[in-house]
Amino acid sequence: MEKYLVIGNPIKHSLSPILHNYWFKAHNEDAIYEKKKVEEVELEGLISNVKSGKISGINVTVPFKNSIIKYLDKLSIIAEKTQSVNTIFKTDGKVCGHNTDCEGFVLSLIQTKFKIEGKNAFILGAGGVTPSIIYSLKSKSISEIYVSNRTKQKAENLKKLFPEIKILDWGKRPKKFDIIINTTSVGLKENDKIEIDFSDCRDKLFYDLIYSGKTKFLKERELSNYTKNGMSMFIFQAQKSYETWLGYKPHVDDKLWELLSN
Repeated sequence: MEKYLVIGNPIKHSLSPILHNYWFKAHNEDAIYEKKKVEEVELEGLISNVKSGKISGINVTVPFKNSIIKYLDKLSIIAEKTQSVNTIFKTDGKVCGHNTDCEGFVLSLIQTKFKIEGKNAFILGAGGVTPSIIYSLKSKSISEIYVSNRTKQKAENLKKLFPEIKILDWGKRPKKFDIIINTTSVGLKENDKIEIDFSDCRDKLFYDLIYSGKTKFLKERELSNYTKNGMSMFIFQAQKSYETWLGYKPHVDDKLWELLSN
């Protein structure tokens, strides 16, 4: 039986095992997918297990998407450009890091039918997935990208990869923006709130990468704006990870959406 993992810290909330095990069963694969809370000191050992064949593939989530890179043999082009890895696999004896977050985010944007070409984007957060969001927006010909993070230096570090982005102090917002994307964990808890005033916003796209229902960030804006949570990005990036590992794309059906929603 092949073994796959999603690793992170925290990891309890992850729905990845439900998603991938549903696909394994649907396609009669002799495989199992589990979640594992790890510390950074365990990363090298996990990669050794991929190299030896004890683990067939790994998904990587917060906070290891960048720190895992130093243990890998090679990166895909997108993983290299974003310095962010969420999918690990072995090929020709080498352990490779890939980024499927970019494709997942682009596909979810297409699903919204919200035209972003030539628009301005405002990103909250500068964590492991943020480079993927910036890269994806650039691929869709976004005009300006603003980034704000509680720790400003972390946002400034992103300019090494993307010199054209503009950095704002936390709590500030651009004078003009059309899409706002929350990449932070603010909203996982019911009383979490982002302390920025968006009460005057109309007809903008509010996108929250948190995929468990609608956060307060979305609920407060849904009457006069377009809103979307991260569920479709989550599913599409996972679909691409599965295809990377097994060589074919699993089907996304209504039963899967229902299973994840519950």
